[in-house]
Formats: sequence, structure tokens, C-alpha cells
Amino acid sequence: MNGLDTLRSALRSLRANRLRSALTTLGIVIGIAAVITMLAVGEGARRQVAEQMKSLGSNLILVLPGTVTSGGVRLGSGSKITLREADARAIRAEIPGVLAAAPTLRGSGQVVYGNLNWSTQLYGIDDDYLVARDWMIARGRKFDDNDLRGKAKVALVGETVAHMLFGGTDPTGLTIRVKGVPLTIVGLLDGKGQNVMGQDQDDIVLIPIDTARGRIFGQSAARADSVASITVKMAEGSDMRAAEETVKRLLRQKHRIQPGQDDDFNIRNLSEIVQAEQASSSALSALLAAIASVSLIVGGIGIMNIMLVSVTERTREIGIRLAVGARRGDILTQFMTEAVILSLLGGLVGVGLGFGGGLLVQRLLDWPVVFQAHAVLLAVISASAVGIFFGWYPARKASRLTPVEALRHD
Repeated sequence: MNGLDTLRSALRSLRANRLRSALTTLGIVIGIAAVITMLAVGEGARRQVAEQMKSLGSNLILVLPGTVTSGGVRLGSGSKITLREADARAIRAEIPGVLAAAPTLRGSGQVVYGNLNWSTQLYGIDDDYLVARDWMIARGRKFDDNDLRGKAKVALVGETVAHMLFGGTDPTGLTIRVKGVPLTIVGLLDGKGQNVMGQDQDDIVLIPIDTARGRIFGQSAARADSVASITVKMAEGSDMRAAEETVKRLLRQKHRIQPGQDDDFNIRNLSEIVQAEQASSSALSALLAAIASVSLIVGGIGIMNIMLVSVTERTREIGIRLAVGARRGDILTQFMTEAVILSLLGGLVGVGLGFGGGLLVQRLLDWPVVFQAHAVLLAVISASAVGIFFGWYPARKASRLTPVEALRHD
């Protein structure tokens, strides 16, 4: 028998038992559909995490006030302001590869426009902040030198604040009041969405740092140069761990911290957080795919069982074929072909159901789903492999029958 004759014979055999063939492929269908859906959901989750991390900015090191000891009692993190603008200037000037070192003041307050008001986050920044955060201006302009050095009463607003106070109106040029201080909006920030902790990054008002310190948050002589945090952006390709250690050594030197003493600051390497989140997402995707793959094994066992039953039912047919000149290889090829056809049909149906399942998850749960070509190819190859692996034993058993034994079978 040539290949075409073998294929036709296998298809005739499968058509003769349509219901049994359909039930046999069910396990493969479920397995392939589950694998494609789970991989799409996992990839969607991974890309969502990547986008959220990207919105924070890339290659970032965040320096925060640390713990201090008073009267032998260790106070909580950030309990005392230990960072100053001079620290940011030193980092910017003395550490190679630093693109920006942005000192920041933080607070919250009510923003008023006309008879509308909105409670939001207030940040005092300098011109490095937008660089560090990779934050673009959607409308208007960013702060200039006169704004930053002259304690100008100006502000940049996020999309959420603009929507709550101005609706669809362009807010640039309009005046808001923050803690009784009038601020003219000079720019609208580009949208960033939520961060990985679910916080709305667009619910924010940015103010020149000297304006925020002198007019909004207030200051004292002891805190004339203090800041709540420093955001350090390193050049692309920088060794982030080495940069973190360099920042740490520099700040210990500037703060005159002796060997053996605890740091009075905390450093968070956001690049490591990004890598950890992506690794977690990838591990989750692999776990989901592994769980779904169990259905493929179950489906393969089902194919083996049905093919063994088919060999038993068709023993006389096998005997007749052998008696009229069919070779053992022909019998082996035919039964293997039937098993592979069942697996491939189940795989193709499973691919369709996998796409449908992924789209259903996206629609019902509003979860990002990303289908990948290699996942579909992997599913089809897996289906073929299942057919070959689990179909080989029944096919081999059929091919090893002797004509006399087969013809005696009732």
C-alpha cells in the first residue's frame, strides 16, 4: 500500500465509527484548548506586568529615608528626614552613568477649580523627575529654569486630575488652588495608568520643588534642603547592582556614617523588582501550561485504549489483509496513521476552542490575552506527538499478529 491508500483506508475506518472517533479525540481537544488558553492568559499577564513596570521608568534606583535610633529605640522607616537635595546633586555629579537624580517632596491635598475640588497626590520636583520617570508632556510644556528657581506658582497635572476638574477641556493656562495657593497649569502629563500596586499614577499634581517647599508644604530652618526621596535613573546597559552599591557608598560618605553603623537611608533597585515580577509571571505561565498538558496525557491514554479496542475488533480484517499479501509494515502504518489523524483532528478543534476560550476570558474578566504563533505550533506538534507515542503500541500489536491467529478470531 502506498501512502495515499493508507490514508484513505484510515479515514474510512474512522468514518465507520464516527461517535467513537469523536469521543476519542475529546481528551486531545480539551488538552490543546487548555494549553493555548493558559499560555495566552499567562503571556497577557506577563506583558501587563511589563507595561506597568515600564510606566515607572527603566533602570531606576529609589532612595528613601531609613530608620534612625533615638534614645536606644529604633524608629520606623522614614521616621526622620535624612535625605537632602545635596545628596541628589552629589549622585548626579559623582556617579558615572547617572542620567537623572531627582529629589522629590511628597504630600497630598485638595485641589480646587471653581466650585469643583479633588483630593490628589502633590509632588514637588525638579527638572530631573520627568527624565527619571520617562514621563512625557501631552499638552503645554514642562517646567523651565525660571519656574524651578523662581518659586513660580505653576503646576503640571495628571490625566485623572484633569478629567475630574476640567472634563474634556484643555487645562493648560487655567488656574487651580492648592492649600489656598493659586497655581497656573502649564502642562498636562501623558497618561501612565495604574502601577503594579494598583495606584493611579495619573492622579497627581507636580509642582516645582522650591514652590512646594516654600508655599505648599512649608519648611523649617532644619529642613530647608530636605527631600522625601531621590529617584536615580541609570543609562541603558548599566550594571544596576553595581550602581546600587556605588550610590550606597556615596551616601554613607556624605552622611558620615561610620563602619558598623546602620544606613540612615533605604535603597530599592526597581530593576530587580521588574525582573522578579517577570520571572513570577513566566513561572505562572509555565505552571498553567503544565497543568493543562495533563489533559493531553489523559487524551493520549484514551487514544491508546480505543486503538487497542479497534485492534481487537478488527483482528479478522487484519488477518485477511495479511493473508492477501499485506506486509506487517502496512498494518503498522495504517494503525499509526489512524492514531495521528485522531490526534491532529483533536488538535485542530482544540486550537479553535483555545482561541475562543481566551477571547471569552478577555471579555468576561477584562484580562489581557495574547495569542502567540509558536504556542499554536507547539499545540499541533504536541497533538501529533501524542498520536505517535500512544498509537505505536496498539499499531505494533496489530502488525505482529499472524494470519492464522487473526483469522481464527471471532
